[in-house]
Amino acid sequence: MHFDATFYALVGLIIFLALVVYLKVPGTVGKSLDARADKIRDELEEARRLREEAQSLLAEYQRKRKEAEKEAGEIVAIAQREAHGLLDEAKQKTEEYVARRTKLAEQKIAQAELEAVNEVRATAVDVAIAAAGKVLADKVDAKTSAELFKSSLTEVKSRLN
Repeated sequence: MHFDATFYALVGLIIFLALVVYLKVPGTVGKSLDARADKIRDELEEARRLREEAQSLLAEYQRKRKEAEKEAGEIVAIAQREAHGLLDEAKQKTEEYVARRTKLAEQKIAQAELEAVNEVRATAVDVAIAAAGKVLADKVDAKTSAELFKSSLTEVKSRLN
């Protein structure tokens, strides 16, 4: 009998398939594919876990950032309140200082005016006394002088009592 190439190809294919089944190639390939599928599943699970962890960290950092922004806002607000308080206090102290200095200057001016008035009065009294003494010296003689002295003495005694 004459066999053509197709027959030999068929026989080779059957032997090949028998060898593949005998050597348990489909089980090995299945195990290999199962192992690869398990590995891919584990990698996907790890990736999902890492993604969830990353999202958790992102949420935590966003929360911390918001807290830090809130704290910074509070610090700025406190600083502004303190600055306004210091400014108000400085204004008040400046106004008090100006008021004290103005009052002191007014007191010094009043004292100087009083001293000037007293000095003018003293000078006027001295001039008046000198003029009166000169006028009296020219007009009054010894007898009149004694009478004036007695009347002045009596007047001073009556005013002292």
